[in-house]
Amino acid sequence: MTPQDIFKKLQAKFGAEAIFDLHEDPKKDKDPWFQCAPYSFEDVGTFLRDDPETLFDYMECLTGTDYLKENQIHVTWHLYSYPLKHRVVIKCFLPREDAAMPTMVDVWPVSNWQERECFDLLGVLFEGHPDLRRLLLPDDWEGHPLRKDYGEKDDYHGIPTTRPNPLELFKIGVPGKDASKGAPS
Repeated sequence: MTPQDIFKKLQAKFGAEAIFDLHEDPKKDKDPWFQCAPYSFEDVGTFLRDDPETLFDYMECLTGTDYLKENQIHVTWHLYSYPLKHRVVIKCFLPREDAAMPTMVDVWPVSNWQERECFDLLGVLFEGHPDLRRLLLPDDWEGHPLRKDYGEKDDYHGIPTTRPNPLELFKIGVPGKDASKGAPS
């Protein structure tokens, strides 16, 4: 099935309130994609996994992207069917203030750690997740660093969070050498 066929099938099953906004222009997007209402995605995902015409048995990846100007976080799901050799891309748009949607761990168990990463770095709450906690950052880290308005603190428990620019280090003089030529002075 093509992404367009899958879109039509899902829209017929779940309605235009749940499945909408098909993007299939190859000049704008590498892969065709469409939107799913966040709180419909668990039912849609279960259907996509179990329906004999789709059989999406594998979630390739989950990514989150912060769109500050639109005040949204987009969670993008790339799904693949090994038995039928087709794929689809589905996006859920979440408001930044309340970035939440149901977990997909029960549908695709591989989403467990990818949802944790999205929670850790973007602050997306995956409701019902069996172990939603930070994955890459310490438990007491403040904020979500992939949000566009994230303000990094100068230090974490006394450890600097920034490093000097390596190019600036070349300007530091070494005793007995001219820093600009690298030769003894």
